[in-house]
Amino acid sequence: MSQDSSTQREEGNNHFKAGDVQQALSCYTKALKISDCQSESAVLYRNRAACYLKLEDHTQAEADATKALDVDQGDVKARFRRAQALQKLGRLDQAFTDAQKCAQLEPKNKAFQDLLRQLGAQIQQKAAQLSSTDSRVQQMFKLLLDSSAPISDRQKAAQNLVVLSREDAGAEQIFRNDGVKLLQNLLDSQQEDLILSALRTLVGLCTGHQSRTMAIVNEVGMDRLCGVMGSAASTVSLSACHLIQVMFEALTEGMKKEIRGKDEAILPEPSRELRSMLRHLIDMLPASSVSGAGRDSAINLLVKQVPRKSLKNPDNSLTLWVIDQGLKKILEVAGTVPEVKGGPPLTDNTPMSCSVLLNKLYDDLKSDKERENFNKLCEEYVQYHFGSSDMESKLRAIQTVSVLLQGPSDVGNRTLELSGIMDAVISLCASENITHQQVAVEALIHAAGKAKRASFITANGVALLKDLYKKSENDRIRVRALVGLCKLGSAGGTDFSMKQFAEGSTLKLAKQCRKWLCNEALPLTSRRWAIEGLAYLTLDADVKEDLVEDKKALQAMFELAKSEDKTVLYAVGSTLVNCTNSYDVEKPDPQMVELAKYAKQHVPEEHPKDARSFVEKRVVKLLEAGVVSALVCMVKQESPALTEACRECIARVILALVERQEDRGLVVAQGGGKALLPLVSESTDRGKIKAAQALAKITITSNPEIAFPGERVYEVVRPLVSLLALDCTMLQNFEALMALTNLAGISERLRQKIIKEKAVPKIEGYMFEEHDMVRAAATECMCNLALSTEVQKCYLATDSDRLKLLVLYSGEDDERLRKAASGTLAMLTGEMPELCTRIPDTTSHWLEIFQALLLGESQDLRHRGAVIVMNLMQADKSLAEKLMESEALEILSVLAKGDDPKQASIQKAAQRCLDLATEYGLIRSNEGGVNGKTM
Repeated sequence: MSQDSSTQREEGNNHFKAGDVQQALSCYTKALKISDCQSESAVLYRNRAACYLKLEDHTQAEADATKALDVDQGDVKARFRRAQALQKLGRLDQAFTDAQKCAQLEPKNKAFQDLLRQLGAQIQQKAAQLSSTDSRVQQMFKLLLDSSAPISDRQKAAQNLVVLSREDAGAEQIFRNDGVKLLQNLLDSQQEDLILSALRTLVGLCTGHQSRTMAIVNEVGMDRLCGVMGSAASTVSLSACHLIQVMFEALTEGMKKEIRGKDEAILPEPSRELRSMLRHLIDMLPASSVSGAGRDSAINLLVKQVPRKSLKNPDNSLTLWVIDQGLKKILEVAGTVPEVKGGPPLTDNTPMSCSVLLNKLYDDLKSDKERENFNKLCEEYVQYHFGSSDMESKLRAIQTVSVLLQGPSDVGNRTLELSGIMDAVISLCASENITHQQVAVEALIHAAGKAKRASFITANGVALLKDLYKKSENDRIRVRALVGLCKLGSAGGTDFSMKQFAEGSTLKLAKQCRKWLCNEALPLTSRRWAIEGLAYLTLDADVKEDLVEDKKALQAMFELAKSEDKTVLYAVGSTLVNCTNSYDVEKPDPQMVELAKYAKQHVPEEHPKDARSFVEKRVVKLLEAGVVSALVCMVKQESPALTEACRECIARVILALVERQEDRGLVVAQGGGKALLPLVSESTDRGKIKAAQALAKITITSNPEIAFPGERVYEVVRPLVSLLALDCTMLQNFEALMALTNLAGISERLRQKIIKEKAVPKIEGYMFEEHDMVRAAATECMCNLALSTEVQKCYLATDSDRLKLLVLYSGEDDERLRKAASGTLAMLTGEMPELCTRIPDTTSHWLEIFQALLLGESQDLRHRGAVIVMNLMQADKSLAEKLMESEALEILSVLAKGDDPKQASIQKAAQRCLDLATEYGLIRSNEGGVNGKTM
């Protein structure tokens, strides 16, 4: 063993001297695996460190040099190489210590002295930089504290402080120089520019730094930060919200990190600070002094921070704590009617944000007992206000029910069934008070969510809604009444045979909705309700066809999707899902349909205009109208209104848009590919699959490096691997394999990413799939992955049938499968000659399989067969003998004589096989031609 490792080491030395560093690295690595001598291993580690230095992998170079020094502290070469690696890694003090020891051991060595001088200069430069940063910080502080300084100079100093805070050295200097107190003074100033600069500087100080964040939370105080976030200035409010979000992230990430040694003592548990921050956010909700934007920010932070990120985590104590401390305060905001004086200021987005928060809290509950308690608290709140003789309290109760119906709908339905609520809603619709009418009609719209309630309202409220729509002089009431009629008119869903209203009524309603939508004189809130109506009506294919023909209506809808009104997102998403037919439709079993007809049961019917040809035309028209840019803007929205269900809608629509290959380039060019990346991690489970499938379709037909430039291409791997699951369809499996094949052919780094995501065993599983196309796609993917050394080693294992499978697949009838398997074999046998001798043991038909490849109709198959035979003959003389004793000799002789330039590669490989046979003495040649065999 020692002799073998010495041979490998010498070979590595020769490669290193010749400049082939990668090959030298491979030899040293092989030698280390078989070396049983500690001192020899130390030399190998030292040599390998030199290779890593050449390859600029300084982390590995430092690690190997350290291993060599662990054996021999006096190894001056290893110490010098470690000093070089540490220098490149920026650990200058440690590098200087190593270089100093080298110079002490060999004082006359010029290289050691030069490195010492370099390190000394670099250390001085770093110290000067720190000193410079310190003086710059002091200079900024001096200007900011000087009230007599010109305001422009103070603003510039504040901006410079923001820039400094983004550097580690600058952030540390600001913090150490008592900069937090100065920033507090800026926060208390009345100048918006200075406040923004202070907030952004604090973001720099807190980002990724737990101990500084804890100190800042305690020193600045959540009262001050919440006061700033509650500001009426929207930019200030958003900046404060971002700062608090960064603080949450720094504290929660700090709790997850493994802390060792002395650091453990200086990083206390941050849970107390987290609870305190949450309590302040809860207290902000009903406060009348807080602006509407600030209240929305507080709700948004609660949505992001409270519910569990994964339901696999059993601890939902934070959710229970927030429900206990703040549910009534959330309901107080939810029940606020803006037109009624005395309530806290709201924005148009606040009710929807409350719905999202309530829904998330409810979904995070684990047991029936916890859910029953949530229901009870909501019912008590609604009953308390509805039981009051004060009309404003009754309106608050009905408004709360409306919000609950949009959020945790089970809770909303229970509160709606409380005695007298539904009757009050119906009666208030006829009120002469506009506010009363508006609250009641909105409740009626949200109540018509289920078929049984829709039929009840159809019987009791349709006439009322029609009267309101026709007779009301207030546009806010008319548009809401219209949406109520739209929702009731679409209660049959996509079932063509179930319509609530007379023929043509839905088209008339849709036409009116489009008219409202395009009327720019109306406020955004009214136009938003028009899209709500279309979201219901577009379940009817006739309405879909009319909408996509109305370019002005589409443009108006897309503009609203990009606007500040976030409540419109789900309605736009739902409308587009309906227009593209990207909802799930289960095709009933024909036999069951016949049985249902026989039993006179209702059988759903598909609208003729929902046929594939109609859907494709609608998709083209949506693309022409600019749907992709609208979807991209929707994904970018930072709002609780962008719920997981809303993200699922967007994912479904993009998947429908990339269904046709010719449309994918346009979708990618307008940012659709980039928009999919957040959807694969932040959506419903079904939405993640839809987004991943859309990514797969794009990756199959587009250059992934162009579709997903830079580091984004690596983000595509995980969602594609997630499609290799039993609960995904065969089509999704196939498209994922095709996309991964494309990625695996690009670079080693991408192959490593695929391997790291544990895709190899899954891909191997699909190589056994009965479906021909899936089996071939999996084998093609494995062919590209086998370019990686790590995958190649899997084929060396003797306890699996991987190699046998490739040999057998090379003889299958499916040409695509044969190409993939034989291509993999050609590459593996070339890279690992040791595999060649095992091929005869895989199957007794191996010779016939390779002969069939050489005789293949396809040029690709003949080339693969010739390369495999060449590799076998190069690897082992006995294999060459067996091949030359078979019909392979005659086939190769014919292939070698070809004069077609297109087959030059085949001819070259075949001639090499004959040359090897001649060298082994298996055949003799006559003027370059085969003349006979030697026996």
